[in-house]
Amino acid sequence: MKVLVTVKEVAEAADDFEIDGLDIDPAYLEYDLNEWDEYAVESAVQLREAGHADEVVSVTIGPERTEETIRMALAKGVDRAVRVWDDEIAGAGLLDVDAKAAVFAAVVAAEEPDLVLTGVQANDDGFGATGVALAERIGYEWAAVVNDLELDDDGSVARVHRELEGGVEEHTEVDLPAVLTIQTGINEPRYASLRGIRQAQSKEIAPKTLSDLDLDATTVDSPIAMTAMYEPETDSDATIFEGDAAETATQLADVLREKGVGAE
Repeated sequence: MKVLVTVKEVAEAADDFEIDGLDIDPAYLEYDLNEWDEYAVESAVQLREAGHADEVVSVTIGPERTEETIRMALAKGVDRAVRVWDDEIAGAGLLDVDAKAAVFAAVVAAEEPDLVLTGVQANDDGFGATGVALAERIGYEWAAVVNDLELDDDGSVARVHRELEGGVEEHTEVDLPAVLTIQTGINEPRYASLRGIRQAQSKEIAPKTLSDLDLDATTVDSPIAMTAMYEPETDSDATIFEGDAAETATQLADVLREKGVGAE
């Protein structure tokens, strides 16, 4: 069995940052593996360690810079990786769900995995729909927001628990091949060991372009476009008391009396 895991590098902004055009100035960003994808990677590696999978492959859409982040997945047990990027993708701006699903579908066609794992959503755009859109496009069975996963002995059926709204859980079976979107808390993602980090340096990250996948620029055309980015203004009624403890206590007592709050 082959397991394919979609992973994404996401950026986290510093507490104080500046906006440059339609994005945050890169000087204020730190990059890491998407939190939900960490759990998907761990689920895939555990399936291989349990003898259900022979190979775990990750796939990401991102520039060469993302390879440092991708290698963290390799260091945690992923066998090899595929990275899709070219000038058409770079010039497309914001990739919507349909565009991502189309690219991943082409990788699925090339890799022919038995199971595809994705994170439920990404920290940055929060679409939360790429996994199920991919399943629809490739014709796989699917289950979303999975917080428990077991495969039967012959690897033909996945028994999953799904986290639904209102604290409800659904227990169901999904025939493979399938796409499962993985929720945080399904496991405890491992830390990359020093040995794993060293081994990751020699593992394959295969760069692919749209043309390599028999796709063209129309694949990443989108009706969605970023039009503006700004830091919202905040209105606050907070009162800041200055001075030592006795002075601030007196000021607070005065405010409470004005508000009609006091000891009886």
